[in-house]
Amino acid sequence: MHWVYLGIAIVAEVCGSAALKASDGFTRFGPSALAIIGFGLALYFLSLSLRTLPLGVAYAIWAGVGTALIATISVLVFRQCIDPAGVLGIALIVSGVIVINLVSNVAQH
Repeated sequence: MHWVYLGIAIVAEVCGSAALKASDGFTRFGPSALAIIGFGLALYFLSLSLRTLPLGVAYAIWAGVGTALIATISVLVFRQCIDPAGVLGIALIVSGVIVINLVSNVAQH
């Protein structure tokens, strides 16, 4: 279940971040409420995943996958530009998450 909890935490954090952008500095009620709810759920489910996952592994995956997803949403939804260096940086983050999960023993129990 810890991976499910971590997945929910990632989705909630990404939704919260997108809503934060849409909140226009907390001046729009709906997106502001969604941002607060999203971040609250993200932290709650991250805490549940930490019952069994090592903190460093869980946080690296949460932050790395969340970064890649929110960068994609930024381009697709908010029409923000990303240059080749930004794409490379995000690819390196995703590569690190893959290495942690497939090669490193630190994520195994």
